[in-house]
Amino acid sequence: MSEEREFSEGEEGPTGIAKRARRAARGLAVVSSERKNAALLAVAEGIEAARDLILEANRADVLEARATFEENSLSRSLLDRLVLDELKLCAMADGVRAVADLPDPSGRVLSRTLLDDGLVLEKVTCPLGVLLVIFESRPDAVAQIASLALKSGNAAILKGGSESVRSTAALLDVFTKALARVPEIPGGVLSSVGGRAEADALLALDEYIDLVIPRGGYDLVRHVQATTRIPVLGHAEGVCHVYVDRAADAAMATAIVLDSKLQYPAACNAAETLLFHRGAAARFLVPLLAQLVQAEVEIRACAKTRALAPSLDLVPAREEDWRTEYGGPVLSVKVVESLDEAVEHINRHGSHHTEAIVTDDEAAAEAFLSGVDAAGVFHNASTRFADGYRYGFGAEVGISTSRIHARGPVGLDGLVTYKYLLRGSGQVVATYAGKDARPFQHRKL
Repeated sequence: MSEEREFSEGEEGPTGIAKRARRAARGLAVVSSERKNAALLAVAEGIEAARDLILEANRADVLEARATFEENSLSRSLLDRLVLDELKLCAMADGVRAVADLPDPSGRVLSRTLLDDGLVLEKVTCPLGVLLVIFESRPDAVAQIASLALKSGNAAILKGGSESVRSTAALLDVFTKALARVPEIPGGVLSSVGGRAEADALLALDEYIDLVIPRGGYDLVRHVQATTRIPVLGHAEGVCHVYVDRAADAAMATAIVLDSKLQYPAACNAAETLLFHRGAAARFLVPLLAQLVQAEVEIRACAKTRALAPSLDLVPAREEDWRTEYGGPVLSVKVVESLDEAVEHINRHGSHHTEAIVTDDEAAAEAFLSGVDAAGVFHNASTRFADGYRYGFGAEVGISTSRIHARGPVGLDGLVTYKYLLRGSGQVVATYAGKDARPFQHRKL
C-alpha cells in the first residue's frame, strides 16, 4: 500500500488520529533543532499569556472533582494532583524553556566503525515515532509530555483523565496555537482523545503507535498492559522506602524523612515505608514519629516500633501495608536489625521506583546502593528528588521501573532509539566470504 493511500483512507476516529500522527512523526523527524526550539519558546510564551484562561478552566475541573471526592469516587491523591496555581504555571513555562535549552537527542552519532576502506557504519539516534500517553489528573503532564515529544521528534497522542478535561483542553489549545506559528512543524504532531473507548481503540493500533506511556495508578497501568501489544513504558506503583541506618545523623535523617513523606504526599516518589535500624531507633525514632503524628500522618507500625513508642497512637501494621502505595498521609514503619534485613525488605516489598538510605557509614551506603533493585537508589537525599526536572531533564514523560530501554524519570534520551547507517562505495558481501575473503578492518573511528 502506498503512503498516500495509507493516509487517505479511514481518516475518522482513533484510526485517523493515529494515521495523521504517524505521518506527522515522519515529517517532524527531519525538522531542525532550531525550528523545534522556536516552537517550544512560543509554547512557553503562550502558557504565560493564557494564564487566566488555564486557571479558570482548572478551577472548574477542581470544583467538579471536589464533589466527586466527597462522594468517595475520586482519591485524595488525584484531587491534589489536579490543582494548578500561578506558581505551577510559571514552573510549567520554565520547564518548556528548559527543554528547549537541552541538546537535541535525535541525530546524534553514537559510534562510527570503519568496516573496510570506503565502508563506514554509523550508529545514530532517531525518534521512536508515535507516543500514546494516557494520564490521570495532573494537567501539568500535558506540558511535560508535549514539549519532550516535540523536542525529541516524536508525535504524541494524549488521553487525559475525565477529571482534568477542561485544564487539558486549555493547555492543548496553547500548544496548537503556538505550533501553528512555526510552519515547519507538521500538523498532527500533537493530538488528543477524550473517552476511554477511543483510548482502548488506539491501544489496538500497533501498526501506527510505537510506545504507550501510562501515568496513573495501578489499575490504569495494569489495564493498559493487559490491553495492548504495543510496548508499554511506566510504573504501576510507587512504594518508596527511606532506610535510617544505625550510623545516621539524627537531624539529617529527620529532615529527609519529613521531606520524603510530607513535601508532596500524593507524588509517586513520596516515601510510603520507613525502615529504622534498631540502633538508630533507640536514639531518635520516637521524636521523629511524634513530628509525623503532629503533621497528621497515620503511622502503621510493626510490633517493635509500637513497643518503643507506647505513648504514641500507632496503628498495628498488617502484611499488606508493606506493599501499599498510600498516596497520602499514611506511613508504614518497621524496625530492622541490620542493613541486610532492610535491603531484603525493600527488594521483596518495593516497587523498584526510588529508595533511600540515610547514613554516615560509607560502606553501608555503598552496600545499599549496589544491593537495592530500583530505578533510583539514593544516599542521604530525599526520595522526592526522583523527578525529570530535578535531574536536569527539563521535564519527564513519566517514571519507568522497567529494566529494558529507559529507567527512572524518562526525559529526552528515553524517547529516542537508534538506527545503523552504512555508507559504502560499491561493496558486496561476496567479497568478504569464501576462500579468498577480504578481511574486515572493524576499526572504531
